[in-house]
Amino acid sequence: MKISEIKIIEWFLRLSISAGFLSAVADRFGLYPKEMSVWGNMENFLAYTKTINPYMPESIIPFLGYSATVLEVIFGIMLLVPYKTTWIAKGSGLLLLSFAVAMIISLNFKAPLDYSVFCAAGAAFALSFITKK
Repeated sequence: MKISEIKIIEWFLRLSISAGFLSAVADRFGLYPKEMSVWGNMENFLAYTKTINPYMPESIIPFLGYSATVLEVIFGIMLLVPYKTTWIAKGSGLLLLSFAVAMIISLNFKAPLDYSVFCAAGAAFALSFITKK
Protein backbone atom coordinates (compact mmCIF):
# COMPACT_ATOMS: atom_id res chain seq x y z
CA MET A 1 0.00 0.00 0.00
CA LYS A 2 1.28 3.45 -0.90
CA ILE A 3 1.92 6.07 1.75
CA SER A 4 -0.69 8.33 0.14
CA GLU A 5 -3.32 5.57 0.41
CA ILE A 6 -2.50 5.04 4.06
CA LYS A 7 -2.83 8.79 4.69
CA ILE A 8 -6.27 8.80 3.05
CA ILE A 9 -7.36 5.89 5.25
CA GLU A 10 -5.87 7.59 8.32
CA TRP A 11 -7.80 10.81 7.67
CA PHE A 12 -10.99 8.93 6.91
CA LEU A 13 -10.68 7.20 10.30
CA ARG A 14 -9.85 10.47 12.05
CA LEU A 15 -12.82 12.27 10.53
CA SER A 16 -15.35 9.49 11.01
CA ILE A 17 -14.49 8.78 14.66
CA SER A 18 -14.33 12.50 15.42
CA ALA A 19 -17.67 13.12 13.72
CA GLY A 20 -19.27 10.32 15.73
CA PHE A 21 -18.06 11.77 19.02
CA LEU A 22 -18.88 15.39 18.20
CA SER A 23 -22.29 14.53 16.76
CA ALA A 24 -23.24 12.65 19.93
CA VAL A 25 -22.18 15.64 22.02
CA ALA A 26 -24.10 18.05 19.78
CA ASP A 27 -27.20 15.89 20.30
CA ARG A 28 -26.78 16.09 24.10
CA PHE A 29 -26.64 19.87 23.90
CA GLY A 30 -29.77 20.07 21.76
CA LEU A 31 -28.05 21.24 18.58
CA TYR A 32 -30.08 18.93 16.33
CA PRO A 33 -33.77 19.28 15.50
CA LYS A 34 -36.00 17.23 17.79
CA GLU A 35 -36.91 14.73 15.07
CA MET A 36 -33.20 13.97 14.48
CA SER A 37 -32.19 13.70 18.14
CA VAL A 38 -31.58 10.61 20.21
CA TRP A 39 -31.35 12.48 23.51
CA GLY A 40 -32.01 16.11 22.66
CA ASN A 41 -30.62 17.39 25.95
CA MET A 42 -28.22 16.51 28.72
CA GLU A 43 -30.99 15.45 31.11
CA ASN A 44 -32.12 12.71 28.71
CA PHE A 45 -28.52 11.65 28.15
CA LEU A 46 -27.96 11.34 31.90
CA ALA A 47 -31.10 9.19 32.14
CA TYR A 48 -29.60 6.96 29.41
CA THR A 49 -26.30 6.93 31.31
CA LYS A 50 -28.21 5.60 34.31
CA THR A 51 -29.88 2.97 32.10
CA ILE A 52 -26.57 1.57 30.91
CA ASN A 53 -24.96 1.87 34.35
CA PRO A 54 -27.70 0.53 36.65
CA TYR A 55 -25.11 -0.93 39.03
CA MET A 56 -23.64 2.51 39.76
CA PRO A 57 -24.92 4.74 42.58
CA GLU A 58 -27.29 7.47 41.41
CA SER A 59 -24.90 10.12 42.74
CA ILE A 60 -22.13 9.09 40.33
CA ILE A 61 -24.26 9.18 37.16
CA PRO A 62 -23.73 12.91 36.44
CA PHE A 63 -19.96 12.39 36.82
CA LEU A 64 -20.06 9.48 34.34
CA GLY A 65 -22.24 11.34 31.85
CA TYR A 66 -20.26 14.56 31.95
CA SER A 67 -16.93 12.71 31.93
CA ALA A 68 -17.95 10.78 28.82
CA THR A 69 -19.04 14.04 27.20
CA VAL A 70 -15.79 15.86 28.05
CA LEU A 71 -13.72 12.92 26.76
CA GLU A 72 -15.74 12.79 23.55
CA VAL A 73 -15.16 16.50 22.98
CA ILE A 74 -11.43 16.18 23.70
CA PHE A 75 -11.00 13.06 21.58
CA GLY A 76 -13.24 14.46 18.83
CA ILE A 77 -11.15 17.61 18.52
CA MET A 78 -7.76 15.96 19.06
CA LEU A 79 -8.43 13.39 16.33
CA LEU A 80 -8.54 16.31 13.89
CA VAL A 81 -5.12 17.50 15.05
CA PRO A 82 -2.19 15.27 14.14
CA TYR A 83 -0.70 15.36 17.64
CA LYS A 84 -0.31 12.30 19.89
CA THR A 85 -2.75 10.46 17.63
CA THR A 86 -1.64 7.01 18.79
CA TRP A 87 -2.64 7.80 22.38
CA ILE A 88 -5.79 9.72 21.46
CA ALA A 89 -6.92 6.87 19.19
CA LYS A 90 -6.24 4.26 21.90
CA GLY A 91 -8.14 6.36 24.43
CA SER A 92 -11.00 6.67 21.96
CA GLY A 93 -11.04 2.92 21.46
CA LEU A 94 -11.07 2.28 25.21
CA LEU A 95 -13.88 4.80 25.74
CA LEU A 96 -15.92 3.14 23.02
CA LEU A 97 -15.25 -0.31 24.45
CA SER A 98 -16.39 0.90 27.87
CA PHE A 99 -19.65 2.04 26.24
CA ALA A 100 -20.01 -1.37 24.60
CA VAL A 101 -19.40 -3.27 27.85
CA ALA A 102 -21.91 -1.08 29.72
CA MET A 103 -24.48 -1.69 26.98
CA ILE A 104 -23.91 -5.45 27.05
CA ILE A 105 -24.18 -5.65 30.84
CA SER A 106 -27.26 -3.47 31.15
CA LEU A 107 -29.12 -4.05 27.88
CA ASN A 108 -27.94 -6.96 25.74
CA PHE A 109 -25.21 -7.96 23.32
CA LYS A 110 -27.18 -6.65 20.34
CA ALA A 111 -27.28 -3.03 21.56
CA PRO A 112 -23.62 -2.17 20.83
CA LEU A 113 -23.91 -4.01 17.52
CA ASP A 114 -26.91 -1.88 16.52
CA TYR A 115 -24.91 1.28 17.23
CA SER A 116 -21.73 -0.08 15.62
CA VAL A 117 -19.77 0.58 18.80
CA PHE A 118 -17.41 -2.34 18.16
CA CYS A 119 -16.76 -1.06 14.63
CA ALA A 120 -15.96 2.42 15.93
CA ALA A 121 -13.68 0.98 18.63
CA GLY A 122 -11.95 -1.19 16.03
CA ALA A 123 -11.52 1.85 13.79
CA ALA A 124 -9.97 3.80 16.68
CA PHE A 125 -7.55 0.99 17.49
CA ALA A 126 -6.68 0.61 13.78
CA LEU A 127 -5.96 4.33 13.63
CA SER A 128 -3.61 3.97 16.60
CA PHE A 129 -1.56 1.46 14.61
CA ILE A 130 -1.39 3.18 11.23
CA THR A 131 -0.41 6.65 12.40
CA LYS A 132 3.19 7.72 12.29
CA LYS A 133 4.86 7.26 15.66
